[in-house]
Amino acid sequence: MTERKSAPPDPSRRRLIRGALALGGAAAIPATARAAGDPAITELQPWMQYLGDGVDARPYGMPSEHEVDVVRRDVPWLTADPVSSVNFTPLHKLDGIITPNGLCFERHHGGVAEVDPAVHRLMINGLVDKPLVFTMEDIKRFPRVNRLYFLECAANSGMEWRGAQLNGCQFTHGMVHCVMYTGVPLRFLLEEAGLKPGAAWIMPEGADASAMTRSIPMEKALDDCLVAFAMNGEALRPEQGYPLRVVVPGWEGNMWVKWLRRIEVGDQPWHHREETSKYTDLMASGKARRFTWEMDIKSVITNPSPQAPITHGKGHTVLTGLAWSGRGTVDRVDVSLDGGRNWQSARIDGPSLPMALHRFYYEFDWDGAPLLLQSRAIDSAGHVQPTKKALRTARGENSIYHNNGIQTWHVLKTGEVENVEVS
Repeated sequence: MTERKSAPPDPSRRRLIRGALALGGAAAIPATARAAGDPAITELQPWMQYLGDGVDARPYGMPSEHEVDVVRRDVPWLTADPVSSVNFTPLHKLDGIITPNGLCFERHHGGVAEVDPAVHRLMINGLVDKPLVFTMEDIKRFPRVNRLYFLECAANSGMEWRGAQLNGCQFTHGMVHCVMYTGVPLRFLLEEAGLKPGAAWIMPEGADASAMTRSIPMEKALDDCLVAFAMNGEALRPEQGYPLRVVVPGWEGNMWVKWLRRIEVGDQPWHHREETSKYTDLMASGKARRFTWEMDIKSVITNPSPQAPITHGKGHTVLTGLAWSGRGTVDRVDVSLDGGRNWQSARIDGPSLPMALHRFYYEFDWDGAPLLLQSRAIDSAGHVQPTKKALRTARGENSIYHNNGIQTWHVLKTGEVENVEVS
């Protein structure tokens, strides 16, 4: 048997290993692929032996059939009726910071409105110099912009206020997504109508069966709000408000009124249902906070997590997750493997944009011992993500909205992961 000599070391590979170690800390690079003899690489696979579909077989591209489990999911017992309900983005199956249009979570109050854009109109009335009605063509003649923002429902993580409830980050944190919106700055439309003295609030109204309305202060409306008609380069999906919605960067998703048909201008808030009996925060004192619009600094480890266990066994492991803040960018994310006793800085990769998702990574060697995984984010305004204990101390346990407490995942020796809390 002929003795095989080792190949000379490759300096470019050494540079690659050094660079990867610098990015991931002390974690070792995983072993290379298995030695020759693996039939998955040495034998022709079925798909290599016949011609595939032609270019016109799939006029609208779809994911591979091997990704059929990457879908939005609901929790049937959460709501009394699916028409006024929510489903969840599969965060554990995604990477990067852009959410595909077909996976953005849905939250409806009267079901999806199927709107014909040819007869859809947007009215601006109230305290304006000239009430106006715009067609979709009218709106698209205004200067447009492209902006990347996250959208988070204020009730995201709401079931976790009193303890660990839902076993999966899709269900604990999946009422969030991040897309590139294309639209017209709202201030252009308001300026076209002309604001009368005393105009201090606007009230967007949706064309769905629930006629969703929310009060938005004029300062925000004139700052960075958009009237959007596209997301990630294509028209809004019906479940995301086609053909028109309001974008309210950094603020709770209920204010991003879909199927937008009217904007009323007034001198005070309207105090409608969604800002009185709903979307207010019940405090420990028994009183409720209202108008808590901004979404606070928050993060979650998406992998490993209950729906994404460690399956490769011991060794090099890539931990990843998302962080976001309605008050700016995310400056830092720390990761703990022991329930918050010790923290290490994670690596934020990709664009860091205000009021957008941030992707973080942390690489380590797993020795097979149980772990208590946590992430803690800090934003550009200096806000630090709180523990759940600190959040409950400040606000009690009777709330639903604005739960940005640190999430804990318990990794078992088997690699399985559970939703837990640590004191």
